[in-house]
Amino acid sequence: MNTKEIIELGDKYLMRNVGRLQLAPVKGEGALMWDADRKEYLDFVSGIAVNNLGHCHPEVVDAISQQAKKLIHCSNLYYIEPQALLAKLLAENSAMDKAFFCNSGAEANEAAIKLARKYAKIKHGTEKVEIVTALNSFHGRTLAAITATGQPKYQKGFEPLPGGFKYVPFNDLDTLEQAVGPATCAVMLEPVQGEGGVNVASRYYLEGVKMLCQEHGALLIFDEVQTGLGRTGRFLAYQHYGVEPDIITLAKALGGGFPIGAMLATDEVAAAFQPGDHASTFGGNPLACAAALAAMDLLLTGGVVENAAAVGAYMYDKLVELAGKYDYVKEVRGLGLLLGIELKIEGKDIVNGCREKGLLINCVNNNVLRFIPPLTITKQDVDHAVGILEGVMGNCSV
Repeated sequence: MNTKEIIELGDKYLMRNVGRLQLAPVKGEGALMWDADRKEYLDFVSGIAVNNLGHCHPEVVDAISQQAKKLIHCSNLYYIEPQALLAKLLAENSAMDKAFFCNSGAEANEAAIKLARKYAKIKHGTEKVEIVTALNSFHGRTLAAITATGQPKYQKGFEPLPGGFKYVPFNDLDTLEQAVGPATCAVMLEPVQGEGGVNVASRYYLEGVKMLCQEHGALLIFDEVQTGLGRTGRFLAYQHYGVEPDIITLAKALGGGFPIGAMLATDEVAAAFQPGDHASTFGGNPLACAAALAAMDLLLTGGVVENAAAVGAYMYDKLVELAGKYDYVKEVRGLGLLLGIELKIEGKDIVNGCREKGLLINCVNNNVLRFIPPLTITKQDVDHAVGILEGVMGNCSV
């Protein structure tokens, strides 16, 4: 099928819950992707920070293939070897002790919300139920996750929403101090808000959040669904700050492109979950965990995270240099290879223009160009991308 035929079929049979671009990918390799008409693209979206190793990394593909020949799925009523190995690997490379596996970031955050409330009720009593999150955050599309998300546009039309959530401005410690109190069971934050506009937390802020949580007996939850697993130039973004949470949520890049999510917690907090409290039919199945084991091994031993830090710094400098040429650019910000350019105009025309010239980027909050390329990209890839971007931006004005 060609692109036109695929789009027509999708428009006829798929729900219109996603605003789709006129693009039908059929093949990917590394940082490159091809559509059904054989047009080549440099992919700086990476499946929205999923393909941290690029498309179809051969070691991940081989791990999936080999595991599929042995055992694809079995129930979590049993012990699953790849699942136990993956839990060990994640615990050894974080400040956490135990893992729960699911299928997505939203599910990981739902599990974190449940665990935080269960722990608080066991330790403190029934009234400690509130969870404080940040404005412009994004925690997923399930009902509790969109309620935790501090963006009304994702909540509109789905009321009534679950109770027990408060929102405060990001990076504003004074306002957070007023919001946290005896009823607070947890504060849930992204170290860098990706969907909210590539907003980077300050060290002062996260250190203050940790102190407030300790003062009020509240848990600190870091949503690292997008920032985790090398994206910011460290294995986990919180490691830039030296502020250890009580719970971490992961997904996106965990399976090297295969769906899997995880919630990690300290021993003390994890003990609040007892048999029957939470579960997932497909979560942590042998196939997903085999893919994740291969992906994590590459991230931890293949120099990928170090490359993300080095090339991320190079790309940041290139974007700052580019931004200085245009009056309609407000700011460049980000960490590692999670970067953004905030504009004084809408960004959709730039996104479309880049796509026409073979570069895939996206835009969040209508005016922030977001760059989330594979962590394996080279400086030459960056130069190519910035060259395309400059050609498109040169034709835009306020």
